[in-house]
Amino acid sequence: MGVLFSSSFYRLGFFVRLLKGIGGFVLRGKASRRVFIMQILFTFVEALGVSSVLAIGLGAMVNIGGMPFLASLSQERLIYTLLIIIFTRELGPLLMAFIVIARSATAIATEVAGMVISHEVEAYISVGVDPIEHLAVPRFLGVTISLFMLNIFFNVFGLAGSFVVTQFFTPLPAPVYFGNLLEALTLSDMLISCIKSIGFGMIISFVAINRGFDVERASTEIPVAGLRSVGAAFSWCIVLNIILSALYYIV
Repeated sequence: MGVLFSSSFYRLGFFVRLLKGIGGFVLRGKASRRVFIMQILFTFVEALGVSSVLAIGLGAMVNIGGMPFLASLSQERLIYTLLIIIFTRELGPLLMAFIVIARSATAIATEVAGMVISHEVEAYISVGVDPIEHLAVPRFLGVTISLFMLNIFFNVFGLAGSFVVTQFFTPLPAPVYFGNLLEALTLSDMLISCIKSIGFGMIISFVAINRGFDVERASTEIPVAGLRSVGAAFSWCIVLNIILSALYYIV
């Protein structure tokens, strides 16, 4: 029990130190901006392809499966509410989090762990460079911002792509379709979607960085750090999703 508490306090302190390092990165982080840009390139830009395919596929599934069923109940307009729930409120942020975990969590954890094992972090400290500001903060901000932008892209691309799919079943003028979508979309839907994506991004990046710094000496710890970061990030993202969704429906 004591080990659990000490580990929890250590991770909390590391998270606070990470947040405090953001100010130093913004003011003095010219040398670290390349790391930040490359993280956005890898996490956001290179994930657009798989996100597009997933958005189109999900939109097609919702329309193909949902439209006939709702039509049989004379409730065709509920398809727009269903699309908003799936893309914006619930599955959109979580699916993008899973993609980022699969692509970036392992990469960050193993990269940071490799730096620790090779004493690169010690080298930074010896020349007066803060490894938190130089190594951790750019990745933390890069993943968080990337997931936020991926979620927006997934929503826009998926909802627009579902319009194309809809034309094969019940052709609708674009103004009617998007007008109904905007009518079903509320400010609270957009707010909860943004909060989830930012929260997931912070969790994924923090867990990956923290697991990377946790290694000690053996090179065999590097892949273990990657695997543990994936498992922990999945678990905490699901927990946060349940909590935020419950709060949304309760409040």
